[in-house]
Amino acid sequence: MNVFFASLGCDKNLVDSEKMLGLLDANSYTIIDDENDADAIIVNTCSFIHDAMEESINSIIEYAKLKESGKLKALIVTGCLAQRFSEEFAEELPEVDVVLGTNSYERIVEELDNVLKGNKGNVICDSLDTLVNPEKRLLSTGGHFAYLKIAEGCNKRCTYCIIPSLRGNYRSVPIEDVISEAKSLVAGGVKELILVAQETTLYGIDIYKKKALPELLDRLQSIDGLEWIRLLYCYPEEIDDELIDAIKRNDKVCHYIDMPIQHSSDAILNAMGRKTNRESLDYIIDKLRREIPDIVLRTTLITGFPGESEDDFEDLLEFVKKSQFERLGVFTYSREEGTVAYVLPNQLDEDVKESRRDKIMNLQQDISLKNNEMLIGNEYEVFIEGKLVDDNVYVGRTYRDAPNVDGLFFLSSSTELNSGDIVKGIVKSINEYDLIGEHLYELS
Repeated sequence: MNVFFASLGCDKNLVDSEKMLGLLDANSYTIIDDENDADAIIVNTCSFIHDAMEESINSIIEYAKLKESGKLKALIVTGCLAQRFSEEFAEELPEVDVVLGTNSYERIVEELDNVLKGNKGNVICDSLDTLVNPEKRLLSTGGHFAYLKIAEGCNKRCTYCIIPSLRGNYRSVPIEDVISEAKSLVAGGVKELILVAQETTLYGIDIYKKKALPELLDRLQSIDGLEWIRLLYCYPEEIDDELIDAIKRNDKVCHYIDMPIQHSSDAILNAMGRKTNRESLDYIIDKLRREIPDIVLRTTLITGFPGESEDDFEDLLEFVKKSQFERLGVFTYSREEGTVAYVLPNQLDEDVKESRRDKIMNLQQDISLKNNEMLIGNEYEVFIEGKLVDDNVYVGRTYRDAPNVDGLFFLSSSTELNSGDIVKGIVKSINEYDLIGEHLYELS
């Protein structure tokens, strides 16, 4: 039986998708890349913000139309949207045969088998108190880098965020299981592991009663064949001396931290339910740059949160100017039912949110250009990911760039390179977000 799989949303969702793909592959299902030839379609959905939810719904509706031809026999919806609106699917989209919540996806094979045998599908949203972590996994990232999910759920309860109600409380994957999966991925050719969770910095706090991310980094460092370890989603208030020291002593850990901040105004941070303030943010940024001079800091911000005044926004602009983040993304506030912020007064118009977002992104473009100008002449290890067609230019990344969200290194080379190679390159020119250079020699 042919299965087409659509994975929407974040990299944490992608890990769930790859686990489902692994289970399907192990049970003799054939994964294909053309939905028109599929006997079954599985859509792993996102519901974090309105745009993501709309993309998920539109995708489901489009795939449902394929049932009219008679070829498509099963349509299964999983992930955050399935968890959030499980009962509504049965009423409004009868074409959907099975709905699996975020903690039920390991049932994918038995539920698909059930539908293909002609039985009525189920709506299954298991308790969010347990941890689902199947061993089987089929990578969709090309095989040379992989996301390694080290925990599920979140305890923070930010007022704008729906995730805790869809994913449950924070649940760490036991360290031995993480190491076992990491070794398996590396044995399969992965050279870069990207650690993800709703919040990686609290790893281990639930099962070990302490932050165990430094210990995990030490253990991952010892895996032969692993070249890079990258940290995403490190909340600023949880970055401590132990974590900084672990980054410094483990040379496989990229000097790169994704640190979601969302805002700088104390009034807005408080309204968001964030556990930090402007003074603390300035302190940890200064400390990271002092302790790890070549560190790259990535963050995300939200504009137009309810009650965000002109003064609050000016504070945010000044903060971005001062902090000079190497990488920065901005979202407009998305009003989500079921969150505390949904009922807050002083909701802002969309055009105000978008105008403020654009101002920050224009500012960040200038900052990024100036930062990149200082890199001309520098030599970097470059992780090769592909080649431009009909050209001797390869596409890669340095430690400064996470895949799919940051910039690229365009590397000219007179020798043949392969995806997954790590080579030495020199920066010759730049643009706002990307580096352009030449291949010097191979490292691995």
